Amino acid sequence: MTAVAVAAPRARARWVRPVLVRLGTSVLVLWGAVTVAFAGLHLTPGNVVDLLIGANTVTPEVRARLVADYGLDRPLLVQYVTYLGRVLHGDLGQSYQLHQPVASAIGAQIGASVQLMLASFALAVVVAVTVAVLTAGRRWARAVFSGIELVGISIPSFWAGILLLTVFSFGFGLFPATGGEGLESLVLPSVAMAIPVIATLSQVLREGLELTLEEPFVLTARSRGMSDLGVRLRHALRHALLPTVTLAGWMVSYLFGGAVITESVFSRQGIGRLTLTAVTNKDLPVVMGVVLIASLLYVVVNILLDLLYLAIDPRLRGA
Repeated sequence: MTAVAVAAPRARARWVRPVLVRLGTSVLVLWGAVTVAFAGLHLTPGNVVDLLIGANTVTPEVRARLVADYGLDRPLLVQYVTYLGRVLHGDLGQSYQLHQPVASAIGAQIGASVQLMLASFALAVVVAVTVAVLTAGRRWARAVFSGIELVGISIPSFWAGILLLTVFSFGFGLFPATGGEGLESLVLPSVAMAIPVIATLSQVLREGLELTLEEPFVLTARSRGMSDLGVRLRHALRHALLPTVTLAGWMVSYLFGGAVITESVFSRQGIGRLTLTAVTNKDLPVVMGVVLIASLLYVVVNILLDLLYLAIDPRLRGA
C-alpha cells in the first residue's frame, strides 16, 4: 500500500472528527432549545386555554374539551415527551392567533427575512474587507476609520434606520419608505442592519492584517516584487481571516435578532414582524417556534464555520 493511499483516510479522518464532535454538541444545543421552548410555554404567566379563548365566553364543557384537545390534562412529563416528539417530526404546534400551523406561519415569512439577512451580510463583508485591506498599517487612515467605526458600533440599527428613512426616503425620495417589493426597498434596511457589523468586522480584520503584515513570509513576498495590494490580498488576508470568521457566528445571530426591529421600522414582511406580533399577542407557539428556528440556524452556521476553519488553516487539519 502506497503512502498516498494511507494518508488519504487519515486526512479524511481529520476532517470528519471535528465535524462529528460539532454534530454531537449541536444535538445537545437543539435539545436544550426544545426544552427551554417547552418550559416557556408552561411557565409564562397566563393560561393557555385563556389565550385560545381570548375575549370569548365559553361554557365549562367547551373549556374542558379544549384542555383535552391540547393535552393539557396530561402529566407535565407526558406533555414534554409529546412536544419533543412533535418537534422531531417538524410539528411546531398551532398558532393561537393565526389559527394555522406554526411551521406554515414561519415558512411564509422567513424568505423575506433571509433575503434581508443575506443582503446585509454581503454588504457588511464587502465593505469591511475593503476598508480593512486599504487602511491596515496606514496610521492616518486607521485613525480616521477607527473613529467612524466607533460611531458605527454605537448606533442602534433602529436609529440608523430612522436616519436613513429621514434622509433618503423622506428627504431625497430615492428609496421607498415602506414595503418589501423590489431591490430598492432592500437597500435602506440592509444598510441599517449592516452598519454595526461593518464597524466590528473591519476593526477585527484590520488588527489581524497588521499583525500578519509583520510576518517573515510577507517580507519574502515583497522581496519578490509583489505589489503592496497584492501582498495584502493574496497572502495577508487569508492568514488574518480566522478571527473574523469567528465573528461570523455572532454576525448571523445579530442579523437574525436585528431583523425583528428593522422589519418593523421599514414595515417589511418577515419573521421579525411575525415574532414581534406574536410577542405582543402572547402567541407562545409562534414565539417558541422562532426560538427553535434561530437555534437551528445557529447550529448550522457553527458547523459551516468549523469546516471553513479547516479549509482556511491547514494546521487545524493536522491537529
